[in-house]
Amino acid sequence: MIHYMLLFSRQGKLRLQKWYQAMTQKEKKRITREVVSTVLSRRSKMCNFLEWKDLKIIYKRYASLYFCAAVDKDENELIVLELIHRYVELLDKYFGSVCELDIIFNFEKAYFMLDELVIGGEIQETSKKNVVKAIAAQDLMQEETEAIRGVLDEMGIP
Repeated sequence: MIHYMLLFSRQGKLRLQKWYQAMTQKEKKRITREVVSTVLSRRSKMCNFLEWKDLKIIYKRYASLYFCAAVDKDENELIVLELIHRYVELLDKYFGSVCELDIIFNFEKAYFMLDELVIGGEIQETSKKNVVKAIAAQDLMQEETEAIRGVLDEMGIP
């Protein structure tokens, strides 16, 4: 089971966080601070898996962003690493070549894509094609809603 996923920059700025276990804000901040500092302090040639407390941290750096997942100790590291890679591929497909600014300004799309892949800490969808279809359907629905809202505004109906 995935306990949480973090996305952060090389400077340690948190860009996205998804928690699949109930924790207080104080606990989340402490864990985030510790995990981010631990991952950033590792050299680039070191393994992308590490044991941290009673979890396994699996991370991968893509350009200036670190994608990090905390899982149970008995979870398969390669599957989680593949999930991270799949998420990055989806972000790349949607944004062109994804960068940190895409995540900052379109965080709702980044969260939506992650929610399509992982629900409740378990991998739900492995097909990129199905996730892209869901994202396209959501974009279409959002465009239709905005068009209707524009027509209502023109008619003077709030």
